[in-house]
Amino acid sequence: MGNYITKHKKNRNSLQKGKCHLLDTSENLETPSEFKFSDGETQRSSAIRDRSPNAVGCQGDACNESQTKSGSHKWNKETIWSAEFHQSAMNPESFREHGKHMVDYIADYVNNLRNKKVLSTVQPGYLRKELPQAAPSEPDTLTCLLDDIDRIITPGITQWHHPHFFAFYPAAMSFPAVLADMLIGSIGCIGFSWIASPACTEMEMVMFDWLAMALGLPNHFISSQSEGGGCIQGAVSESTFLLMLAAKKKTLNAQRGISADRLVAYCSDQAHSMMAKNAMLADVKIRILPSDAGFSLRGITLEAAMGEDTKNGLIPFFVCATLGTTNSCAFDNLVELGDVTEAHDAWLHVDAAYAGSAFICPEYRYLMEGIEKAHSYCFNPHKWLLVNFDCSAMWIRRKRDLESAFVVSPLYLQHPQQNDVTYRHWQIPLGRRFRSLKIWFVLRMFGIKGLQEYIRRHISLAQLFEELLQEDDRFEIVAPVVLGLVCFRLKGSNQTNQLLLETINKDSRIYIVPAQLNQLYILRFAICSYWTTRNDVVFGWKVIQELATEILKLD
Repeated sequence: MGNYITKHKKNRNSLQKGKCHLLDTSENLETPSEFKFSDGETQRSSAIRDRSPNAVGCQGDACNESQTKSGSHKWNKETIWSAEFHQSAMNPESFREHGKHMVDYIADYVNNLRNKKVLSTVQPGYLRKELPQAAPSEPDTLTCLLDDIDRIITPGITQWHHPHFFAFYPAAMSFPAVLADMLIGSIGCIGFSWIASPACTEMEMVMFDWLAMALGLPNHFISSQSEGGGCIQGAVSESTFLLMLAAKKKTLNAQRGISADRLVAYCSDQAHSMMAKNAMLADVKIRILPSDAGFSLRGITLEAAMGEDTKNGLIPFFVCATLGTTNSCAFDNLVELGDVTEAHDAWLHVDAAYAGSAFICPEYRYLMEGIEKAHSYCFNPHKWLLVNFDCSAMWIRRKRDLESAFVVSPLYLQHPQQNDVTYRHWQIPLGRRFRSLKIWFVLRMFGIKGLQEYIRRHISLAQLFEELLQEDDRFEIVAPVVLGLVCFRLKGSNQTNQLLLETINKDSRIYIVPAQLNQLYILRFAICSYWTTRNDVVFGWKVIQELATEILKLD
């Protein structure tokens, strides 16, 4: 290919003007193949690769139409469009056709979710056995790729959007967000500064104001009304780590001469495991405090711990309160925690990864009473607000607290039209994708009312499961059902409940996961899929009842 480009420099003017030198496809190309270009000149190439019988790609009837009798691919204008590009380069017209094919594939994939296994049953290491040892040297076709996805990838997928997936918490997926992701990838900007793509920065600022208002967050998080604002991170754990570092830097700057090993962060025993990891990464101490009978962290507990640490010469600097814990969807008491953190001049951060989406419904905002005391707040639209991963929303009361901790501004990143927000100072990486388009598409194509309807429907399905449980006295509900999660167990030993969980997932008609509350082994039933209906909840309950009956017979 390099020889060709050197030999045909005379064609570059026409290429630069957009004239593509296409292959003459009147002849099938065999190995070795002779490429014939529109100007009549030729260049020999070894474009067609040898394929071993067990190699991935072009196996089965699906690929036969794109092969000659010898097994070689036919080349056409959709495959090769310019002498300046590799033979596999795709032009806008061929992309249009492939894109339609891919959209059809995705629509069919989602339509057929019910026919797939909700839980993958492959064994560790299965995929390496199916793939060649090295990447192919020559191009393949989309048809062959999709054939291989069906054959070797789909069996290794746990179907998070299956109507019978009731594990963990939701992983959002919606077609408007998928469409936005296509556009984001096509625009391909790297929005590390305003000038790098002004729309990328400004859309994110506006979308976070839209979101803050839709969720009922305090005005000090709205960039157009305050010195605060928000941005997209990859996950709540990432946001919390950054904010812990910002709080650390702020405390050290305010109290010159103190050692960082005196700083202490706090959370409850129901907080996400990210807190322990983030404290390790930030190189600070952390105290994990006991929650009350309702699995909530209370002010009196935090005050006792902070008071004790202060007497011992330590410095309380950061508190993470959780709204909607992973184990049971419990809520820390923000009003009480806010008063304590203010008294100790500590940073109050609020993690509402799952539950935060529910606040788009006004009737659930009582669950975040006290949010006005928070220095920062985050939740995951990619959990329950139909914005595909990754899209974690983070707000901060004073953006300068974050920016001052991470500002590095070499000359090549400076520009004359400096904006008041430079998002590279709000994150660890330099580059950032145009992810706010996903929020824009979802908010516009669903509308606030559509998202509220979706959240309320999920909550009503959880309430249905709660009602079904209450009709069977072999089971008990172990935590209040507030949103879309039901925590329950068979009355009996932890061993019996562990056996029930293992039996359910081995049966594989539904998928759930366990948790531990007060030394009790419990089962979690979360409404996760956009496609889950009342019939699916009833089906899941009948599976649980059936398998519980079998287990209790063994006892």
